[in-house]
Formats: sequence, structure tokens, C-alpha cells
Amino acid sequence: MQFKGNGSFNSKCQKFLKQKTQCDSIYLMSSCTHALEMAAILLNIQQGDEVIMPSYTFSSTANAFVLRGAKIQFIDIVPETMNLDVNLIEEAINENTKAIVPMHYAGVSCDMDKLLKIASDHNLAVVEDSAQCIGAKYKGKSLGTMGDFGCYSFHATKNIHCGEGGALFVNNPSFIERSELIREKGTNRNKFLKGEVDKYTWVDIGSSYLLSEINAAFLYAQLQKEQLVTSRRLKIWKKYNEGLSNLQTEGKIELPHIPDYNSPNGHIFFIKTKDINERTKLSNHLKKLDINASFHYIPLHSAKAGIRYGEFVGEDKYTTLESKRLLRLPVYMSLSDVKVDRVIQSIIDFYNF
Repeated sequence: MQFKGNGSFNSKCQKFLKQKTQCDSIYLMSSCTHALEMAAILLNIQQGDEVIMPSYTFSSTANAFVLRGAKIQFIDIVPETMNLDVNLIEEAINENTKAIVPMHYAGVSCDMDKLLKIASDHNLAVVEDSAQCIGAKYKGKSLGTMGDFGCYSFHATKNIHCGEGGALFVNNPSFIERSELIREKGTNRNKFLKGEVDKYTWVDIGSSYLLSEINAAFLYAQLQKEQLVTSRRLKIWKKYNEGLSNLQTEGKIELPHIPDYNSPNGHIFFIKTKDINERTKLSNHLKKLDINASFHYIPLHSAKAGIRYGEFVGEDKYTTLESKRLLRLPVYMSLSDVKVDRVIQSIIDFYNF
């Protein structure tokens, strides 16, 4: 087995993902971060350009565009899904805006029909941060296949992983040829391998984005179990949702909301407490019982780099408030029903104490 990228296991993974998602142009990457960075290069993001995205996301979502010189325009979220509020996008659009970057939190998308209509009306690119989305769909379409680009993660924290890895979905055919150049360190090596040129050389900017063959082999074994993994995680998700429903009915917590247009993948199950103080107390309660429950992102617009490289457009009505209430519960393939029941009962005991 060769150890460099673009070997047989890379090809097998790409073929699997193409069949699963119906995307024709998929490039395995060394990370989702690199997939986002490559999308920014392909869009020719430059100094002075602006990019719209939610503040409630991981730093990589913003970094990819900041590295090209862009200013980030953060907008508020919809509290039910923690995704960007598509109704606020147009308020943030100006003559410098080049792209919209929705991050599909927990494998649940925003209203992509409306978002894509806005993008089309204003001639803006769409880069779907689909890091958490393997197996998830919007109206029957795989997340990451509707914008110009989709960026997947196969990091160890994701449903399907290879330790470190990712993929770039190129849904706009006009970017395919340049994608091959950038991914191959800016060379036309792929044309050389296809016999289209007699030697290859440096023709564009690029970097070393290839996924190693060892990682691809690991990933291929994982992908073959994707349906089994998704099924188990969804079972855990539903068990939490049913077991904690009475607490929501009593107004003690809030549970996730899945819009009718979504088919989720069970990546994350979260609850929302009354406020950050209650969340801290609940988290400490669970920790004493050896149950790992954690919060998630600190909104980027309030971070040191976020203040330097971006700004929040409009009112921060939900982003900060909701981020302080959210607590993620354990979800992983080998988590037994007995342990799920223990987590549920421990939360019930906390609120009934």
C-alpha cells in the first residue's frame, strides 16, 4: 500500500461519498479546516471582502476567510436549531459581501431554500460548513451538496472519522479544474497523471491538502459502517428526547428542535437550562457521577480574534444567551442503553431534588 495521498483507499472513499451524497466532485482533505481554506482560495477571497456567517460556530469557519483578508459579518441565530437566522442575512449584505457560510449545527440545517434564493439574488457564493453532517439531509438532499462548496470533517469527534481528515464537495462545476490544481500544491500533476501534459509544473497557488493513504484506509472502514453508526446515534438521540420530555413539559429544560425539512444524523444531543448558573450546577452534578456533559462554542464575535477580524451585525438577541444555556450530553456508538438511562435519570434527579 502506498502511503501518500490519492491512492486506492482515497478513491474508494471518494466513490463511497459520491454514491451516498450524489455529489460528483469530492476531494478528500487533511481536515475540514483545510477544505474551508481551499474554498476561500477558490472564491478568490481578498483583503476588504466580507463574509457572512453565524457567530455560534468553530474558529475554523471564520479563520479560512480571515486568512485571505476578509472581514467576518456575524449574524444572530435561530434558538431552536442554533443555526444562523436566514431572515437576517440581507441586513448584513453590502457591496463588499462575497459569500455566505451557513454552519449546519449538530447535523441540522438552516432553511437552505431561502438562503440559496438570497445568495442567488445578490450573486453571492455559498460555502456549507457541513463538518457535523455525514448522513444528514435537507429535503432529501445531503447537507454540503447545495451550496457552491460543502466542507466535511472526519475528525475524531465526528460520527465517522479517521483521526484527522475532511472532504471538500465542489458543487459548482466552474471550480472543479482549479480545485485539482490547488489541492496538488498548485501544480498540474493530475493532468500529468492523466497523460494530458508531458510534465507537470507549478501553475497556481496551493498547498498540501491531500489525505494520507493510511488515514483514507481507516476512513474507508468507518464509512462502510456509516449506516450502523448513524442508526445507533439516532436511537440514543431519541432515547434522550423521550426520556427528558417531561422536564421540557414542566418548563425546566428545553430540548432540540428538528425542522420537518431535516433528516438528522444524531451527531449531538443537547439540552438548554434556565441560565449559565443552572448549567454549571447541572454539569458539576453530572461530573460527580462520572458523566461527561459539556458546553460548546463561545460565540466568535465575543472572542479576541472575533473582535479584531469581524463584527456582529444587528442585535445579539440569541447567540450569547443561548450559548450560555446549552449543555451537550454523551452520544457515541458504544454508549449502552443502560448508560443512557443513567444519564437521563441523573438529570431528572437534579431537577427533582
